[in-house]
Parts: sequence; structure tokens; C-alpha cells
Amino acid sequence: MTAPISIVMGSTSDLPIMQAARDTLEALSIANELGIVSAHRTPERLYDYARSAAERGVKVIIAGAGGAAHLPGMIASLSLLPVIGVPISATKLEGEDALLSIVQMPAGIPVATVAIDNATNAALLAAQILGTHDHTVLAALRAHREGLRDTVLERASQFDV
Repeated sequence: MTAPISIVMGSTSDLPIMQAARDTLEALSIANELGIVSAHRTPERLYDYARSAAERGVKVIIAGAGGAAHLPGMIASLSLLPVIGVPISATKLEGEDALLSIVQMPAGIPVATVAIDNATNAALLAAQILGTHDHTVLAALRAHREGLRDTVLERASQFDV
């Protein structure tokens, strides 16, 4: 079975952040693939990855990057698939450089962008995109949201209001 969501990052140093995306998708029982694709150190690999993703059955790409953070934008420029960028706090600027690099894409090449280091939200957004056409994914998301609600209500029950 082909994974509908692909998670990529520029280096293994990004894995501690990006693992949250994989963990979230697996908790939702959504198949995914995980890989390293550096925009700067392996441009041919980046090109091949982005150009072949749709053919391989990928529906949404989650791309994490720190610093100059070109990976999400370059993938978006080479593919028509939705790309979700995760800015990673890899430099002394604590991810603000990556956030600005990812969110400031030129008109015509969109990249959805989540908060710095928030790979969990990237996975949930990718699942919501899939859920527009997959009722099983939608049911998993609904159960996830209900679980969030139940956790808050349980904790709130310990207080007066």
C-alpha cells in the first residue's frame, strides 16, 4: 500500500521534531512515509522526490526545515500536491528564520505553514485534507477531537467552575 502522507526533513537533526508528525498519523492509523531530502545538499534527490510523489500515491507532503528552510517551498514549486511546512528551531533565531522562509512564499506557490516545531498540527492538517475524501480518516479525526475534549473536561472537573 502506498502511503498517502509523506513526511520529509532536511536532516536527521530534524527528526526529534518531525517524529511527532509520524506519531500523530500512526495514532490516527494513517499510512505515511518518512525520509531525508535536503534542498541544499541533495538537490537531485529533492527534484526526484517532489516529481515522483504524486505518481507514488502521496496525497499530502509534510516538510520540516530549519534555518533558510527552502525544502517546503522547493517541493511546492515542483509538485501540485499540498505541502505543509513545519519551521524547525534549528538556529540561534529559534525557528523565526525558518517560519519567515516558509510562510513568505511568492504568489502562485502556496505552502501551508504551522507554528514553529508543531509537527503534530502539520499531521492533523494533512489528515484533515485526506478526510475531505476519506470517511475512515474523518472518523479517526472525530475520535481524536472527542478525546481532546474528554481530557479537558476530566481535568476541569477537578475545579469549581
